[in-house]
Amino acid sequence: MNLEYFLKAEAPSWMGTDGAEDDIVISTRIRLARNLEGFRFPIIFSDEEAKTIDQMVTQAFYQLKDNNHDFSHFTIQEMPVLQRQVLVEKHLISPMLAKREKFASVIISQDEAISVMVNEEDHLRIQCLSPGLKLMETYEMANKLDSQLEKLLPFAFHNEFGYLTSCPTNVGTGMRASVMMHLPGLSMTKQIKALTQMLARFGMVVRGIYGEGSENLGNMYQISNQVTLGKSEDEIVDDLQTVVTQIIEQERNARQTLLAQSRVALEDRIHRAYGTLKHARIMTSEEAATCLSNVRLGVDLGIIKDVSKHILNECTILIQPGFVQQYAGTTLEPAERDVYRAKLIREKLNSGNSKPRGKGEERYDV
Repeated sequence: MNLEYFLKAEAPSWMGTDGAEDDIVISTRIRLARNLEGFRFPIIFSDEEAKTIDQMVTQAFYQLKDNNHDFSHFTIQEMPVLQRQVLVEKHLISPMLAKREKFASVIISQDEAISVMVNEEDHLRIQCLSPGLKLMETYEMANKLDSQLEKLLPFAFHNEFGYLTSCPTNVGTGMRASVMMHLPGLSMTKQIKALTQMLARFGMVVRGIYGEGSENLGNMYQISNQVTLGKSEDEIVDDLQTVVTQIIEQERNARQTLLAQSRVALEDRIHRAYGTLKHARIMTSEEAATCLSNVRLGVDLGIIKDVSKHILNECTILIQPGFVQQYAGTTLEPAERDVYRAKLIREKLNSGNSKPRGKGEERYDV
């Protein structure tokens, strides 16, 4: 597959609407950090070491057997900045990898369920994504690939400490399990702060949609484990499953409380958001994310019936700056992006599954 295939203006497979608990859980992610023996960590290694590591990893993928995925390899330094940004917005690479100056790459499966970042914070970051709540299934997908690669690559492993990683907080299993959740009920009822404090006591952390250091947009939160040393992979998955199940119950209770105590105000909020998305001519990414969150809540509660969550999932990805500029076919100033963003959303909502126009076609109406 060429890179253009992965830059398509549509939601990836892991944002499908067939996952368990998909009214609240958007997706599940498992990430494994691995390094190769005999090489310095990316923070201090040379360009020559970086290229050698990339060659070793790429060769290992060519030798994979019994794997149902078709992988493509792309060098980060050969990508324009805008294309890197789009891959970040699709969660296929991290913001850190997009900014790497030394040689780095990404290997992506055709269905975008698997991406392997090479020479990010660690030599390898194996990432697997699934729609809805599928922690064990996603872990098994990541573990299968990890086991295959470990037969072909000399992973750095210590009998006492486990897998060795660039950051000490990842030592041990090297695993981060996370679930992206839509929590408008807990947000509207002012329970997010208490949730964050509760999760910290269980060794869990709440982050924005692009991981550590990123902001929350549209009531989307990543819940993930913080401890990787002293626990097995199965224990990490089981602990997160238990916590997420509790959060799902709390979110559903919060939604029912809003319906019981403030139904008219809630319906007004949802329909105003829907009207804004369908008719606004200028829209910031923050406003778009908030409106999409409200409409998604309306769909899940049965208040809005003529919008598919598939379209909402696509819009959640497409409102980001990189996708908006790719849609426009040119680099845009923030104010220009707001105009194109509003137009893109209108087209998506008003014409169902039709594809938005792109470069070289009609610009925008006002």
